[in-house]
Amino acid sequence: MGIEGTHFTLDGKPTFLLGISYYAALGIEDKDALTGDLDQMRDCGFNWVRVWATWDAFDNNVSAVAPDGSPRKPYLRRLKRLCKLAGNRGMVVDVTVFRGKHPAAPENLAEHKAVVETLARALKPYRNVYFDVANERNIGDARHVPMAEVGELIAAVKAIDPGRLCTASEGGPIGDDEVAKYLTVGHVDFLTPHGRREAGSAEQTAAYTKHLLAVAAKTRAVPVHYQEPFRRDYGRWEPSLKDFETDLEQARKGGAAGWCFHNGTVRRRGGSKGGRPRRSFDLSPSEPRLFDQFDDVERAFLDWLRANKH
Repeated sequence: MGIEGTHFTLDGKPTFLLGISYYAALGIEDKDALTGDLDQMRDCGFNWVRVWATWDAFDNNVSAVAPDGSPRKPYLRRLKRLCKLAGNRGMVVDVTVFRGKHPAAPENLAEHKAVVETLARALKPYRNVYFDVANERNIGDARHVPMAEVGELIAAVKAIDPGRLCTASEGGPIGDDEVAKYLTVGHVDFLTPHGRREAGSAEQTAAYTKHLLAVAAKTRAVPVHYQEPFRRDYGRWEPSLKDFETDLEQARKGGAAGWCFHNGTVRRRGGSKGGRPRRSFDLSPSEPRLFDQFDDVERAFLDWLRANKH
């Protein structure tokens, strides 16, 4: 994986990354289940997955690394397995870390650096991987990571693995005044704004992408990567099949380098008990496989992807 201007490259060829949320993939024990998922993803046209190296949901802590930086068995081994199997299929793996609360997440800079350093060493052989060192680092709760600390985290990774691509994601659109800070203080290799989750947002994606690329170019031309757009069962607005299609098409039209089919647990008022279907947020053996958890709209979108492979 590499970068050429405002696009990603795979084996030196400019490539649009079409991805899917696979957050709790380290909870998958069975190799056949994992390979089955990856093969289904490739059949839909996906060429990258987003997995979290620190993840604790529904009493399932599947973090690959403990907050003190020590490897956690068998989860770090499973992360390596995923990176290898994805690489064999020409797929990129987004390895995401967040700051939060123990037992899954680092709570301060020292712990956070220990986590990303362990990951940098462990995953050095896998060149189909990039790091999101701080998910939604701008949110003013336990997730918050000051921009200067983003820069320190990325510097820690690159001291071990200079060629590793790194970013830190923004919870929502990135404001103009923050773009230069991401590039000059945070030292990210590309920008990862998280999408709006409201009606009509999909139609705005191309214009926002072009604007963000133009603002970034004043400092440094980098890719804009839609790593976490809207999803089903989140809040009051329920995106339709057309919303997913439009958002992806608008991302391409605006010059984005990648887009993700985001999915997760039920978080809307009146939702199901236990947040089911949990989709990528819980892939433990007690839950159905990812593709078996999608609703009718999500399945229709996957059918649309298969029929419209680029």
